[in-house]
Amino acid sequence: MLTTEGGLLNGRLRYHQPAAGFRSGIEPVFLAAAVPARPGERVLEAGTGAGAALLCLHARVAGLESIGVELDHEMATLARANAASNGLEGMQVLEADLLTAELPNGFDHAIANPPYHAAGSPSPLAAREMAKRGDSALLRSWILRLAVSLRPRGTLTLILPAGVLPTCLPAMTEAGCGGAIVYPLWPRAERDAKLVLIRGVKGGGAPLRLTAGMVLHRSDGSYTEQAQAILRGGEALVL
Repeated sequence: MLTTEGGLLNGRLRYHQPAAGFRSGIEPVFLAAAVPARPGERVLEAGTGAGAALLCLHARVAGLESIGVELDHEMATLARANAASNGLEGMQVLEADLLTAELPNGFDHAIANPPYHAAGSPSPLAAREMAKRGDSALLRSWILRLAVSLRPRGTLTLILPAGVLPTCLPAMTEAGCGGAIVYPLWPRAERDAKLVLIRGVKGGGAPLRLTAGMVLHRSDGSYTEQAQAILRGGEALVL
């Protein structure tokens, strides 16, 4: 697999990813920023890809232990290499199917940017097809599986298109991850949100909360200061 070398968090992290096919966008960086992790805690990620989300999370929070589950062999290998090149000994990558993998329980946090594209014209690149294609049943299964691995009061954080909320929220309730917070990411002021961050708490019972969210771009297309603080500065995003 041909790869390109770049950086995350304004070059703070070295990051190799496929030259073609599924390439990381802003989603894993915002996902990592939204996790309320503290030093010494344990984090599980489903569909870790080349490891961008866990890399960013480890860069912000020292002393974490994490496991990223990735089905694709080449992507799992790349994620391990990215962890090693950044000196992240606490980051492990398990090459396995999330739904059949033998995983420990008691994680403090679980995260994912799940596959969500409905059936359509398949991508000629198998890795991209695997990373992005999924239906409502698969999303529900991922949520239930991640929730099982959480300790009581552990958090489940996802980043997804806004249109998937009708599937995601009932599945989180079914999984026992209540007290959901929905945080929209507005591309520009007065534009519809395309992406949302969603977080629930295992055993949580608070009412659903829809927050004001964040505007990502100014009118000239540049990132807002708040977005830059996350994408370049690696700051936490408090939902």
